[in-house]
Amino acid sequence: MWTRTKNQWLTKNVSSKQPGFYIQGKGKRNISATEESNLCHSGSKTRFVFVCLGEFEARYVEEHQLGEGGCGAVFAGYRIEDLTQIMYNIVMAVSVQHLNQFYITGLNAAFLIIHFWFDLGKELILVLERPVPAVDLQKYKAENGRTLPEDKAKVILKQLVDAAKELEDKNIFHRDIKGENILIETGSDVPRVRIIDFGLSCFVKQRSLYRVFYGTPLHTPPEWYRRSCYRCGPTTVWQMGVVLYEAVHARDFDTERFLSKKLTIKKRLSTKCRNFLEACLTKVPEKRPTLEELQMGQLKIKSKFCFLGVPVTPPAIPGKGISL
Repeated sequence: MWTRTKNQWLTKNVSSKQPGFYIQGKGKRNISATEESNLCHSGSKTRFVFVCLGEFEARYVEEHQLGEGGCGAVFAGYRIEDLTQIMYNIVMAVSVQHLNQFYITGLNAAFLIIHFWFDLGKELILVLERPVPAVDLQKYKAENGRTLPEDKAKVILKQLVDAAKELEDKNIFHRDIKGENILIETGSDVPRVRIIDFGLSCFVKQRSLYRVFYGTPLHTPPEWYRRSCYRCGPTTVWQMGVVLYEAVHARDFDTERFLSKKLTIKKRLSTKCRNFLEACLTKVPEKRPTLEELQMGQLKIKSKFCFLGVPVTPPAIPGKGISL
């Protein structure tokens, strides 16, 4: 299990650095907790980089661990001043420069708002909004009888494809979109999707080719086995298929078992759903639809691949902030 202590956070001597300031351009000054709260709720694009662990502990209280992954762990907590619920991610070996690039992309509501980060040298503490109530897609599926009805899966997939297309437009490759990295807000009649865990993500150039695989091994796209390389767009479309497959089947997806036909698409599913899965899970990456085709429903044979149907508008969130 991933654990940490206060001493493990202090990976380099940061005690001599000025606590509690933010950086905006080249300026720096102290910031009060009240100003922090006001700026968070106003959607300001002011950049906050704290460099002292004590400043974090003075502002926030840790409650319990929510999860962990290969790049760090996520904890629940709240802000002391107004009891606002937050979660924070302790990330290993991520540069502030990389985080700054995400910060300025201006992503929208399908991504968690990042309020502040604390640079502790080899580690970062990212203070994020915490949607409540919310569970990851795997737990959401378990709470709904191990499989989702197609109409509910369609609502989730439509939002997910829209979010993945936005990432692609910003030249961001998540690389590990899966049930555990998809939060479902359950506080309204329509489930709202949030993509989380950008620990393996990277920025891409047009036609970038990758020869080292990062992601979930069971979800590896077929081209990795056949060509020892993969690309952003076709891989993300493959992951859309994997997410939908696991949503409507009471089993986990495994690429090798799927390619060897030990995993199959259930015949009980509607023709539209089956066709959507077959399109996304096509072995040859060049024959898969693009995210734009999935998003707009403008596929080569419209009558065959219209599972997502008309756009789904998720419930609005009051206010905007800095998005990751």
